[in-house]
Amino acid sequence: MPKFDFTSPHDHHHQLLLLLSLLLSATNTAPASATTTTNYQRFKEAPQFYNSPACPSLDTGGTNEMCSDQAVHVVMTLDVAYVRGSMAAILSVLQHSSCPQNILFHFIASATANHHHLYHTISRSFPSLKFQIYPYDSSAVLGLISTSIRSALDCPLNYARNYLANLLPRCLTRVVYLDSDLVLVDDIAKLAGTPLGDSSVLAAPEYCNANFTSYFTPTFWSNPTLSLTFAGRKACYFNTGVMVIDLQRWRQGDYTTKIIEWMELQKRMRIYELGSLPPFLLVFAGNIAPVDHRWNQHGLGGDNYRGLCRNLHPGPVSLLHWSGKGKPWARLDANTPCPLDALWSPYDLLQTPFALES
Repeated sequence: MPKFDFTSPHDHHHQLLLLLSLLLSATNTAPASATTTTNYQRFKEAPQFYNSPACPSLDTGGTNEMCSDQAVHVVMTLDVAYVRGSMAAILSVLQHSSCPQNILFHFIASATANHHHLYHTISRSFPSLKFQIYPYDSSAVLGLISTSIRSALDCPLNYARNYLANLLPRCLTRVVYLDSDLVLVDDIAKLAGTPLGDSSVLAAPEYCNANFTSYFTPTFWSNPTLSLTFAGRKACYFNTGVMVIDLQRWRQGDYTTKIIEWMELQKRMRIYELGSLPPFLLVFAGNIAPVDHRWNQHGLGGDNYRGLCRNLHPGPVSLLHWSGKGKPWARLDANTPCPLDALWSPYDLLQTPFALES
């Protein structure tokens, strides 16, 4: 791209015409195949991050490095609609880690997605990143999804977390599951090391002040057979966008089947309203290991209806989560950002189509 120096009105007009002709020329000479990728976003290359000297080696003695017990295994979903958020999340994880080269990423993408494009999007911005993409056949879950209060919550990929134990290699034991609309400002190894105790399958920040009953319908609470599900459990709301999961315990307890059974019941009699969260609450609420609230400052996207601006919860912050309708990249693009969206924007790797140099 040539440099433009707008020094006079005449030059300004002339060079605008030149710029327009260059853009038209590029459009007219683009190969036909390019029309299939015009909607894809392009991202800048991120800085390279290196381990500190104290980091353990991932040497596995010739076995698959993606199975290493010394690594922090991060699981995220990938799709074109949210990939900008995913890229920011990856960058934030690496930037604040003391052992970034020991973080292995496991991405779940719809089996019908363009995996070649997703792979190259990630590898262009993070050339040294160790990652794998796993196909998720959503046909099994399609018939189980009930419409909820916001259409985005009904996306089949939202339900991939139900099937992680089946989708990921059996050699993986502990993983950190992260949504795509968050950034970390602390070392993820601290979160990954959360004690799960003798029996907990997962750990997440709990919010016992939330109105837990509101997540289920009167039909649920008026049926003793159903409401007794929580008998003997101090059931509290937790957000499934940030979880530490023991996949071995998950498989041993066949928790995927337990979640699916609740979804099947939901199709017969409406017992909840909010997408993929309530089945997790039904199976796990009251039986999870606690995580400090600093690891999920959630709700920054506002509610599920209007997405209004929110403030941070009191206390320290290690992870900022734009759960809710309002996503920071959409509000920034619309020039209607919330104050806290300024904390997300430094991690945005989106590359603008062209830049005028002065």
